[in-house]
Amino acid sequence: MQLSLVTAMRSVAGRYRSDNQDSLGCSTEYVFVADGVGGHVGGDVASWTISHRLMAGLAPSTARTLGNDELRSLVAVANAELRLRSDREPALTGMSTTFTGIFCADDAVRIVHIGDSRAYLVRHGHGRRMTRDDSLVQMLVDSGAIDDADAPHHPQRNIILRSLAGAHEDADGLTVLSVPAQVGDRWLVCSDGLSDYVDEQELLAILAAAQTPEEAADALIEAATAADSHDNISVAVSEVVPADETGARPYRYLGAAAAPEKGAIADLST
Repeated sequence: MQLSLVTAMRSVAGRYRSDNQDSLGCSTEYVFVADGVGGHVGGDVASWTISHRLMAGLAPSTARTLGNDELRSLVAVANAELRLRSDREPALTGMSTTFTGIFCADDAVRIVHIGDSRAYLVRHGHGRRMTRDDSLVQMLVDSGAIDDADAPHHPQRNIILRSLAGAHEDADGLTVLSVPAQVGDRWLVCSDGLSDYVDEQELLAILAAAQTPEEAADALIEAATAADSHDNISVAVSEVVPADETGARPYRYLGAAAAPEKGAIADLST
């Protein structure tokens, strides 16, 4: 049975940022978040470029028919655009972005990930994180140098070890996983403006308890704001449904990838 996604997206600059460097994109076959790294120059341009170039590459094809290597190649092509942009505009040199996305197959969801944005899955009321941060703090946890409980408050928690920055080897750092899918699965992809400030168990409880993806997305933004997030906050909550239940929906952008006056709207078929 073919599966699809019904997605609710939200993205806010937050109380302490003057601009939003996060980008979100989705269709009925995929959803992703890209977070311009660490407030670096051109972070919004990096996330915008990856989002638009990837969605343009996906538009002529059906995402569910693409293999893992083909998905990796599409992200690599989008990443190469960052190098072209920085070559044309030297002020953008050094720009980079994280990327975390899920892509439907007929009976599975593929995760494509680099950086410290995250993907979570709730199934039958039980949730867990599905990605591993490409960060210095995660490396310290894995080596036993610090406890997992200390990671959210570590002073170097924002240092990431891999991102999309336009280099040819960036795509080699992508993690690509396949996860068997079930109707009713609920997925969250988010930037660290949520996950760095809201305890993971609280986050998963909110994700599981909400009646709809729209309610979950609103509640997660509220939780991050209440936790005094100092970063941009972006969330996309997706429900796995049979493909014939989604109907025709446009491709959608949000955050830096969409003009503020347009919110989340784009249709690549026109």
